[in-house]
Amino acid sequence: MRRATLGILATGLCVTLSSACGGGGSGAAASPPAAAASTAPSTPASASPSPSKASPTGPRPFSAKISKVTRATVKHSWHPGCPVGVGDLRLITMTYWGMDKKPHEGEMVVNEDVAGKIVKVFHKLYDERYPIRRMELVDKYGGSDFKSIEADNTSAFNCRNATGASSWSQHAYGHAVDLNTCENPYVHPNGHIEHPRCVKYGNRKRHDPGLIHANDKVVKAFRSIGWGWGGSWGGPWDFQHFSATGH
Repeated sequence: MRRATLGILATGLCVTLSSACGGGGSGAAASPPAAAASTAPSTPASASPSPSKASPTGPRPFSAKISKVTRATVKHSWHPGCPVGVGDLRLITMTYWGMDKKPHEGEMVVNEDVAGKIVKVFHKLYDERYPIRRMELVDKYGGSDFKSIEADNTSAFNCRNATGASSWSQHAYGHAVDLNTCENPYVHPNGHIEHPRCVKYGNRKRHDPGLIHANDKVVKAFRSIGWGWGGSWGGPWDFQHFSATGH
């Protein structure tokens, strides 16, 4: 009788324990942990990195793409009668080093015959960590050279006359680049600078980020492709300006 009672108690205990463990096991099998859902990749392997995102080993390397230009690309900066046709222009999309010490992606339109050379120059400047405020098409400013300078924008093609002249600027041919236009202003022979907030940069003894000085890495980079610098004109001085002819 004692043995029978113990047997019944043991059986009851086994059934009770089996019910508790079995229920938990069945629930776990039916509902996997939330973490399992995170095993699916959230970003395709072929996705492009963010323009300003650094790689695990440092800033991303320089990259550039040269593509054809459409009429819409140069909606404001080109018009009939310009000395170069739309088909002779090229859009460069490339990396530049920003004033915030991070890589960014900018755009610039130049003549097809100098596109490769310009890429080489800006590759050098990126490797040298020369800081650039921004690099946008002048069309973003309605083709206004004044507004582009006010924004401290680095740009190239713009079908316009040379400053204070009736002849075409080298920008109208896509053979000139203006770089950090506020830090490197156009200075008239009498010392006048059109843009008030850029007046302080008329003092070329300053060493603010983005300033260009004679024989520095920027001047040398453009000189390597045979381009001259407007800062050497001797009055007026166009410290932002580099061109194929030097004018």
